[in-house]
Amino acid sequence: MTSIRDLLAESLAVGETFTLELEERDGTLVADHPYNASPMDVAVVEGLDRLEETPPDGPVAVEIVGRIVDDRIAGRVVSSGSDETGTG
Repeated sequence: MTSIRDLLAESLAVGETFTLELEERDGTLVADHPYNASPMDVAVVEGLDRLEETPPDGPVAVEIVGRIVDDRIAGRVVSSGSDETGTG
């Protein structure tokens, strides 16, 4: 049986990784959610030590994690454009 929690996690893409452009909003790195139907933007709050600049100059790979921060779905940097395994 599919729960409401499962449906919400699916619509927010929890556990998926996307290449996103980040910008600073009110002291937090934020990206538009890659799914147009998502009710939340992405607050990138983990893995920030992987970034050389804040906000980064180009896109970075961000994994959506299953928690909410400041009314946004949380994300973590998994690689930056300068990482060997990065997406840049």
